[in-house]
Amino acid sequence: MVKNIAFPRRTTMLEVKSINVSIGGVPILRDVSMKVEAHSMVGIVGRNGAGKTTLMRAIMGLLPLRAGSIHYEKKDISREAPHLRVHHQMGFAPEDRRLIPELTVEENLLIPAWAAGVTDAQKRLDDVYALIPEAADFRHRRALQLSGGQQKLVAIGRARMTGTQLLMLDEPFEGVAPALSKRISEVVASLRPLGLSILLSGADLRHAGKGLDMVYRMDRGQITSI
Repeated sequence: MVKNIAFPRRTTMLEVKSINVSIGGVPILRDVSMKVEAHSMVGIVGRNGAGKTTLMRAIMGLLPLRAGSIHYEKKDISREAPHLRVHHQMGFAPEDRRLIPELTVEENLLIPAWAAGVTDAQKRLDDVYALIPEAADFRHRRALQLSGGQQKLVAIGRARMTGTQLLMLDEPFEGVAPALSKRISEVVASLRPLGLSILLSGADLRHAGKGLDMVYRMDRGQITSI
């Protein structure tokens, strides 16, 4: 199901072409192809183990491709190292958050900006705090002191520090209390007017509301329908 959105440009931001990925010699993704257009929100829906996380990790370069290619703004980035992909203004919030527990929330938010050598880190941080005021409230807390839902919010904020064009959110609603799921859905909805391309995955994306422009369904490492 594809809906028209308000932005005039409908160029392809991200294109995955027939990729195959194995982990430990076991095939996980098989001939997966998909697109994310500029200024759109795309969902990947599938049960646990369908391959959603593997797909996102492959897009970020965290898993090598056995076959196929990944193009970002028409450039082949299939063999680029993960740390180089943030220079394409991509941001990734993994399912398991991957915050550094002993560091403060603010330090966790700033790490990707520091690593990427961005020159406007403070402005980006201020933008994240405007998007997620809760993160500003507990900026001095260590990450290990936060609940799972709070950590999800911080992970989204951290991804936004580098994801100024494409933001990828893996299972943002998984394992989160209903109140925080609602809050995360509000944060995701507030990203749309910023003109980002957004790719999010989940076993159930009802919390994303009516904001999805396209939904890919995955099962057993393949796209089964659109």
